[in-house]
Amino acid sequence: MFNQSGGLQTGTSTTSNPMQDYEVVSPPDDSISSLAFSPACIPQNFLVAGSWDCNVRCWEVEQSGKTIPKSMQSMAAPVLDVCWSDDGTKVFMASCDKTAKCWDLASNQSIQVAAHDAPIKTCHWIKASTYSCLMTGSWDKTLRFWDLRSPKPALIINLIERCYCADVDYPMAAVGTAGRGLIVYQLEGSPREYKSVELNLKYQYRCVAIFRDKKKVPAGFAIGSTEGRVAIHHLNLSSKENFTFKCHRTNGTPNGYQDIYAVNDIAFHPVHGTVATVGGDGTFGFWDKDARTKLKSSEPMEQPITRCCFNHNGQIFAYAVSYDWSKGHEYYNPAKKNSIFLRPCFEELKPKASP
Repeated sequence: MFNQSGGLQTGTSTTSNPMQDYEVVSPPDDSISSLAFSPACIPQNFLVAGSWDCNVRCWEVEQSGKTIPKSMQSMAAPVLDVCWSDDGTKVFMASCDKTAKCWDLASNQSIQVAAHDAPIKTCHWIKASTYSCLMTGSWDKTLRFWDLRSPKPALIINLIERCYCADVDYPMAAVGTAGRGLIVYQLEGSPREYKSVELNLKYQYRCVAIFRDKKKVPAGFAIGSTEGRVAIHHLNLSSKENFTFKCHRTNGTPNGYQDIYAVNDIAFHPVHGTVATVGGDGTFGFWDKDARTKLKSSEPMEQPITRCCFNHNGQIFAYAVSYDWSKGHEYYNPAKKNSIFLRPCFEELKPKASP
């Protein structure tokens, strides 16, 4: 059960499910681009996933680990990101068709709420003290902020390059761009640039996640690159608190070379503050950034892990197994199915006790 400690597992270990985790029924038909659990204000756990098959699906996740498909919405092109409204009544969907839509779950209808001049890569709902809006980041090199009552953006911020990844934890937003740009924004009052950050990473940024300090205040971020490395960056502490670590690399090739894979996604545990990474090597890793230690690593899946997320109370870790296209279309194998797995994770992500 998700709300109990202990080792209840389901099924037998197979090459497609080596960790014997709960498998979500009726998964997407193409690569999975985005995952998000419903917010804490909803008593049930709902999971939404966006896919390159142009659809966004929603499941209810029961305490037993069983998943029930609830509904699906389609867009005109592949879906690149999804997020929830703070009250759990709506899901926002960002697409390669240059639009973002708002899916009202009660009526099961969706309407367009945002538009860009190029595909929209990221979408995040911002619930501030004085306003609420949708933030979209696009390959047209802009961030746009949308009051849902108006068809025009309330604010446009120009980026130095295409938006590749973003995270929001009010009052902070972190945005990674092509060309290894990383800009932190202050969202209080009106969104504005706080600082541009130079990081000790030599390769393209692929994912970013904001973390909180011991007072539960957003304090910095982790960013993953295409060369199997994560940078931990604190915004207001001395630079010696910042570090990078290697992950999603395989040793032991006969010629002594190391296979290096992209870090595809990062998620912080909402209770413990520990962190999960998933990569192109088909594994997930759990880490304690404060102790700078690894807590757990998974067996490799048959395909890369493209996305991951925790539910609101940190009992469930969801991860999506599908091709990430890092080796080009010639390595795509349609015979390998896409999967989303759910893992009871609360105990595994507890920080190690200090000696």
